[in-house]
Amino acid sequence: MEAATITSAKMNVEIWSDVMCPFCYIGKRKFEAALAQFLYKDKIQLVWKSFQLAPELKTQPDKNIHQFLSEHKGMSLEQAKGMNDHVTRLAKQVGLVYNFDTSIVANSFNAHRFTHFAKQFGKQNEAEELLFRSYFTDGKNIDDYPTLIQLGEKVGLDTTALKNALENGSYTDDVKADIYEARRIGVHGVPFFVFNRKHAVSGAQESRTFLETLEKAFDGWRYANPETKSEANIFTLA
Repeated sequence: MEAATITSAKMNVEIWSDVMCPFCYIGKRKFEAALAQFLYKDKIQLVWKSFQLAPELKTQPDKNIHQFLSEHKGMSLEQAKGMNDHVTRLAKQVGLVYNFDTSIVANSFNAHRFTHFAKQFGKQNEAEELLFRSYFTDGKNIDDYPTLIQLGEKVGLDTTALKNALENGSYTDDVKADIYEARRIGVHGVPFFVFNRKHAVSGAQESRTFLETLEKAFDGWRYANPETKSEANIFTLA
């Protein structure tokens, strides 16, 4: 008899993203479609990284995204609405519903702090999904503490601890560290996917591109991280 071959190691896929980026949510869906086809998906660990497209943005609950885009990009309100309609159609192709008419202009920094809190409890991916849906579909203010606490409750987080973390500024340094790291490695736009720190995909690419990169990165990771014999009392017949 010999010891069974087991390993708990996983390959990291880091995703720099911003909650208010419509292509980040679309990219998330396309990546998920690729991951669903990947034979070793249980060996992949997702790590969400913070990025801010508009760090100086002030939260304005009385203003919708059409107005913000018009002012931010220096275009007419009609042009802004046309751009958002186009993105809405792209989102629909991957099963997402975007309601820009009701989306609230909000600074995303506190939302990023929320995801770092969730990360400590293995709930970061669930937190990201809820934030995206809250912002683009449900018209919620993702800079609002009570809203973030409600989202935390939905993913099973300790709401008292979350409230304390938000109020005392916890995870501010974590968000800033992600943003600094993005600048250091040359990330200028999101979504930006990094596979095992060796391969990258920029933008909401097609699922085929994500799958091909996953396979290439995993081949290299597996070569560098061979499975070893467990010392546990788990045996197979020779």
